[in-house]
Amino acid sequence: MEFKQKVYELGKQMVNDKVLLLQKNLADLIESTRNETKSSAGDKYETGRAMLQIEQDNVRKQLKDALEQKAAFEQIDIARDSAKITLGSLVKTDKGYFFISIALGKMSIEDAAVIALSPQSPLGSKLMNLKATESASMNGTTYTIESIH
Repeated sequence: MEFKQKVYELGKQMVNDKVLLLQKNLADLIESTRNETKSSAGDKYETGRAMLQIEQDNVRKQLKDALEQKAAFEQIDIARDSAKITLGSLVKTDKGYFFISIALGKMSIEDAAVIALSPQSPLGSKLMNLKATESASMNGTTYTIESIH
């Protein structure tokens, strides 16, 4: 399996793991709400249920965001080759590898660090549409493009 494919597969696994974890958390919270028994102190019961409901709402929002990330990630076409950096490009710079996809952060593949970032991120937007040998500067650091895969 080629390096770019491995990067893509790891990113896909990270997104799927996040979705599964949030789904489990939500199911656990729903079960906790069902199991919340009314104690003699009615206010305590209502407060507990309200807190669980707030937590459920937070996890639902996180899950919605994670599912949107998953859908966006699955739309990435890594088979397309381009002389310019586009969505799905694996970029080798003098400072390391960047995978233009969604914001997943740092991944380790074959002893190499790859940073998955979105094209809307500050660095991602500066790298977009650049070609090999061109450079982008960010916070006083210059990134020179060595190759685009």
